[in-house]
Amino acid sequence: MKVNVQATNFNIDQKLIDFTQRKIDKLFQFYDKILRVDVFFKLENTSDRINKLAEIKISIVGENVVVKKLCKSFEESVDLSVRAAERILIRHKELLRS
Repeated sequence: MKVNVQATNFNIDQKLIDFTQRKIDKLFQFYDKILRVDVFFKLENTSDRINKLAEIKISIVGENVVVKKLCKSFEESVDLSVRAAERILIRHKELLRS
């Protein structure tokens, strides 16, 4: 599945797009009815080093799952967001089964 990636306030690198694509592809192991994935990268205007925001919006049948993480690097924020999305999708799949 194609992941839509957008960046705000900076130009995105191809390495970051590829990294994000690999991480998002792992979500299909946990939930196969994902319709669309949008990833938004943004640099926050803070003096702190933790200023890189990754927001992942996952459209599944019936609802949307949105996960946001703010970290020191975009790779770390994508990794933490995907882990959180995995837990949410697993819970959602278990609720559908019961």
